[in-house]
Amino acid sequence: MSTKNDEGGMAFLDSTGRKMVLVYLPLAIFLFVLLFPFYWMGITAFNPNNELLSSEGNPFWIIAPTLHHVKHLLFETSYPQWMWNTVLVSVVATFISLTASVLAAYAIERLRFSGAKHVGLAIFLAYLVPPSILFIPLASVVFQLGLFDTRLALILTYPTFLIPFCTWLLMGYFRSIPFELEEGALIDGATRWQILARVGLPLSGPGLISAGLFALLL
Repeated sequence: MSTKNDEGGMAFLDSTGRKMVLVYLPLAIFLFVLLFPFYWMGITAFNPNNELLSSEGNPFWIIAPTLHHVKHLLFETSYPQWMWNTVLVSVVATFISLTASVLAAYAIERLRFSGAKHVGLAIFLAYLVPPSILFIPLASVVFQLGLFDTRLALILTYPTFLIPFCTWLLMGYFRSIPFELEEGALIDGATRWQILARVGLPLSGPGLISAGLFALLL
């Protein structure tokens, strides 16, 4: 009975008109709404100032494209330095956060030490603390360490927000890995570091990607 109902439901879209209205038209609207901001950014980047400020003509098309804005941004401002600061701080802070989170999550979920559940709960509660509450004490610590107005201050500060969430996320992925795989590796003579590198990390790939993207974007 369910197979017949499924076939009947799919047959409802066999008509070209119905498929256009129920499938292709919503997809076209969704793509337009999704991609239009990128199109607008593109034409704005290559539009000369007189066309940008003019109320005449077609605002959605470029009549005389120019690279003046790109040249001004790259060679007449500090944008390349700003971009380098962003990339450096983001990549290093993400690497530090993921490294600490992997070690913490694996230890909590796999080493089975006393109080592991309480430590995991404490890390989750630390993630719930609003970052705005930590701004003033962190700024005071950074100033006392002589790191004020440096990239290192950001690199050391961002992990305080990133590590709790990344650890909590990776704990769920390590928890989903069967214990039998690690026990078999231990019987074969593998150390904990080898198990983490060759069993835990490959199987927790989706979690690492999710945590890494979260940390990088934040």
